[in-house]
Parts: sequence; C-alpha cells; structure tokens
Amino acid sequence: MTFVAINAIEVPAERSQAFSERFANRAGMVAKSPGFVRFELLRPSDGGTRWLVMTHWEQQSDFEAWMGSQAFERGHGRGEGAPPPQAPVASGSELWQFEVEQAEG
Repeated sequence: MTFVAINAIEVPAERSQAFSERFANRAGMVAKSPGFVRFELLRPSDGGTRWLVMTHWEQQSDFEAWMGSQAFERGHGRGEGAPPPQAPVASGSELWQFEVEQAEG
C-alpha cells in the first residue's frame, strides 16, 4: 500500500519565491531515499498562503526512515554537511499522513 506524507506549510506571500527556490536548490535529495516514489510541491492558486509538500512512498516505514536520516537533516538545514542557516520563510506547518486507499491513472 502506498503511503503519502503531506506537509502543509504557511508561507507569507512575500516569501513564496524564496520558499520555492529553497526546494529547487535541494531538488533530488529525497529521491535517493529507499522506498521513495514521488515528490510534489504545490503552490496555492487561490491567493492563499498554504503550500503543500507531498511525498509518496512505498510504505510508511520508508518515510519514517527518511525522516530519521542524515540526508533529511541536511536538507532541512541541520546536521553535518548542511548549508549555513537561513532566515525562516514559513510561519508554521502541519504534517498529514495517509495510506492510499484507491487511485487511478
């Protein structure tokens, strides 16, 4: 069963470009993780400020292993080999987790 993790992140409109650029600069880091299927960064199209970061995994344990990895720490500005800290661009986030019950296409 496929597992989907969605991080709903509040990004003020004036910081949206910086937020998008940060993801572009670390592109591919998660893709190297065992069990990784797909990544999507969804920008709000209705003038809202909640972005969605969606990752799809073969199983929940693959996602949990990614969350505990050094690559995750580096990608989120922590741990050995991480880039220098930058000012935050988001004002809050909420992690949602789902198993895919049905899918098409």
